Amino acid sequence: MSSTITESFVLLALGLCIIAIRTYARFVKVGIKNFQADDYLMLLAAIIYSLETATSYVVGAWWLGLANNGMTDEQRKALDPNSHEAYLRRSGSQTQLIGWSLYTLLLWTLKLCITIFYSRLTNGIHHLELRVTIAYGLIASTYIATEASILFGCSKFHKNWQIYPDPGNHCQPAVSKVDLYVTLILNVLTDFYLLTIPLPMLWQAKLSLKTKLSLLFVLSGGVFVMMAGILRVVIILQDPLRGAQKAGSWAVRETFVAVVVGNLPMIYPLIRLGCEKAGIFSRSHSTNYNRGYQEHTNVENNKCRKKSTNKTNNSMPTFLRDDSQEYIVSEGSRSHAKHGTGIQVTTDIELSSIEMKSSTHQGV
Repeated sequence: MSSTITESFVLLALGLCIIAIRTYARFVKVGIKNFQADDYLMLLAAIIYSLETATSYVVGAWWLGLANNGMTDEQRKALDPNSHEAYLRRSGSQTQLIGWSLYTLLLWTLKLCITIFYSRLTNGIHHLELRVTIAYGLIASTYIATEASILFGCSKFHKNWQIYPDPGNHCQPAVSKVDLYVTLILNVLTDFYLLTIPLPMLWQAKLSLKTKLSLLFVLSGGVFVMMAGILRVVIILQDPLRGAQKAGSWAVRETFVAVVVGNLPMIYPLIRLGCEKAGIFSRSHSTNYNRGYQEHTNVENNKCRKKSTNKTNNSMPTFLRDDSQEYIVSEGSRSHAKHGTGIQVTTDIELSSIEMKSSTHQGV
């Protein structure tokens, strides 16, 4: 087994483990009866991710990276349609077409999961709710456009695996510039737009630099996905002969990063708790940014649930503090009669062995 294939399956195993951890964290927090749409969609994403990795394996291991591209007119004419090479090239092109569709479906499913999460996170903040609504429309329209370019970019569908006569670049799934540019532009566009939803809130929050940087890392992972997508296109354009197979490896890496990014906000509380136990973060440091907010933890043998409400000036969402219900509301949008311009944060904590006791204070 080549190093590329090994890497693909190692990344798949890690990605599935991350999804499993996220699902477990959500199960502990809200119970399976309270799972939201993104929790189920992430399980669907795990299946799509497995199929995409399998497709990438088939392209290299079964069809030897061959497709209906990278041939001169003389080579196309001389190739016997009944030969083994012709069979490999036709099958490779068909698999590339399937791979493109799975790649797109996985990325856009993960985008939808993130958007659903943001819809809970921004509940009650009207200008952010509007951004989330726009995100839903953007994701739906760009997915349809991307998939349409993959399936209908070639005038006649069967030409996607035609060898002779040359069907043209737009009918060569492995290196089609139509597929490359449409997917790249719309993928980067949607990722960038999703970044604009939480980052302004983080920028305005009164947090320590260390805390801001850690949260910035959690929320801006889409940048790495965009970079991987751009690099994938560059590789294909620079090497039309072998670039498609190399790009397949980068597609697996890109989707792995996308899986991590899509699940990181959900497992961040577990990571932070582990860092606190390891002494990387102190408990006092983890709550410094929530001024006037104090927490004490008591180990219990049974599951307990406690709700608390606190108001802070430019507070961050609760998922970045503890394993709690993602829910923030603008005080101004809830009640114009109350004074202050803070953000009201409702924390809904449910852990199996830890009771979070919170005291509430009025933000300045």
